[in-house]
Amino acid sequence: MRNELPTTNWALGSEPNKLCDSHVPKIPVSAILSLFNCVSPLHLKRIATTMFGRRARCFELSKRVKSLLQRGFSVGIRNPAESVTFNLSEYKLYMLDNGPPKQTVCNKEEAKNYIEQMVRIRQMENACSNLYKERKVRGFCHLYAGQEAVGVGVEAGLKPGDAMITSYRCHGLMVTRGASVLSVISELTGRTTGASMGKGGSMHMYYKDFYGGNGIVGAQVPLGAGVALAMKYRKQANVCVDMYGDGAANQGQVFEAFNLAKLWKLPVIFLCENNKYGMGTADCRSSACIDYYTRASYIPGLWVNGMDVLAVREAIRFCRNWIMAGNGPIVFEAETYRYFGHSMSDPGTSYRTRDEIDLVRKQRDPINLFSQSVISAGLLTDAEVKEINAVVKKEVAQDRDQAETTPEPDVKLAYEHVHKQPIPGSPIRGCDILEMH
Repeated sequence: MRNELPTTNWALGSEPNKLCDSHVPKIPVSAILSLFNCVSPLHLKRIATTMFGRRARCFELSKRVKSLLQRGFSVGIRNPAESVTFNLSEYKLYMLDNGPPKQTVCNKEEAKNYIEQMVRIRQMENACSNLYKERKVRGFCHLYAGQEAVGVGVEAGLKPGDAMITSYRCHGLMVTRGASVLSVISELTGRTTGASMGKGGSMHMYYKDFYGGNGIVGAQVPLGAGVALAMKYRKQANVCVDMYGDGAANQGQVFEAFNLAKLWKLPVIFLCENNKYGMGTADCRSSACIDYYTRASYIPGLWVNGMDVLAVREAIRFCRNWIMAGNGPIVFEAETYRYFGHSMSDPGTSYRTRDEIDLVRKQRDPINLFSQSVISAGLLTDAEVKEINAVVKKEVAQDRDQAETTPEPDVKLAYEHVHKQPIPGSPIRGCDILEMH
């Protein structure tokens, strides 16, 4: 049902409450006001009074909004849009005639889900940071804050049964794969409710179709190619997203994996999360070529703005379709940014300035950019986005508290899942290994 205020054709200097029946464009209050950081009142009556009442003083409109209204725009109240078409960030292509679409449709539920997931990762990583500073996290701790649009966008573009493997910066991807925040934080604090029962720590977490969390720089890349080989061997209609950072992009085993993946046409997306720094070294100081999407030479590639969640989603869908069409592997570079240092032992300000970090937060933050886009498009209201933030923040706080109080593992757990001998019945080339001893 559409509730709408009367149309208006205000002439400059005319009475602001003189209405006429001329047909003029209809745009929602929130769409105009959000352009000028004005909060829209929620009640229809109050909006009518605010916008058209002769003596209304309860809402301060900027001069630019008044000017828009005086030039003939109608301000209407309508139900939020169920879906909206968004323009996407530009892509760069290598050895590809066509790339992902320049526009995509996002519906209300998807928008809510993407914001919720990105906010959940951000709040979780902030909680992990605080726990580390309180000395409640032992070992390493590499945080994903700033890179949320990559993880959420990748997951949104995949299908059931698709796999993922990544580096030690894995907390956020655990959550996008379906693991709970509690299982991640509990793993960091060494609790039995952790993803690896408290034995793996920050770098070694696993979930269904998620192969970690790997502690050695670039070591996961050939493993991801192996996962893709298994998929091809089993004739699965799935892909493996094989993720690594710009710091790992110069590792020899990465190029070995490229070679075999191309040779055998493996269903693998080699995804380089370029957060611009390999530990404390800028990409331009460590790589002769920083166009990582071109680095496989004989494998097609594409570059995407990793701060645009919808652009990442569409790029992953494109890559998946490319592979399913029998074209073999593809290289995908998502340019993003990490807010924290390389790890919690790195303040992250000795090789970059605070001004640089603040500028990215202000101008390119993936959560803010997407939230502003869906509000401006009328897909969600400012109040709905704030509610999502508040609810998720409360949930993560509860998970953090629980992660500090659940039991620590018994020392006997150290001897579980450790095999002195091969598991009985594990054949290698048709032989039972135990018969060989």
